Amino acid sequence: MRYWLFKTEPEECSIDDFAKAPDKAIVWEGVRNYQARNFLRDQVKTGDLVFIYHSSCKDIGIAGVAEVVRSSYPDPSQFNSLSPYFDAKSSGTKAPWVSVDLQFVEKFAALLPLDKLKQSTKLEQLPLVKKGNRLSVMPVSSAEWHHIIRMSTDKGNINETGKAT
Repeated sequence: MRYWLFKTEPEECSIDDFAKAPDKAIVWEGVRNYQARNFLRDQVKTGDLVFIYHSSCKDIGIAGVAEVVRSSYPDPSQFNSLSPYFDAKSSGTKAPWVSVDLQFVEKFAALLPLDKLKQSTKLEQLPLVKKGNRLSVMPVSSAEWHHIIRMSTDKGNINETGKAT
């Protein structure tokens, strides 16, 4: 199992959307950066845990945890001309973009803000806190994952090994 951080704009897809339907998988679509796509396609697997990170909003930070319940498959939004993620160059034979499905694990009692993450010396190597290195999908080491879980005020459904219970 690996750990990840996925960035989202909460008005598009937030931890609250996951919490409203905890038994329903949500399609994580619209990733249009090749490096982030490569993570989704080649490394993100069923069973991996994901921090849901709210960005481009008033309150920026980690809002909770989801689990990957379906590994990569062609992103359906690339074929939908009504979608903001439509890619006219995509076709059945050439589908460069991928999605994964995520399911709710936990909403943190309080958002873990970016400023607090930046203050931790144990997170200095986390891509999120490095300047100019803010992909929408990024790996989180096991040590970083566990440290962030400890930083959150509510461990809820996450046990000490970082796995959903």
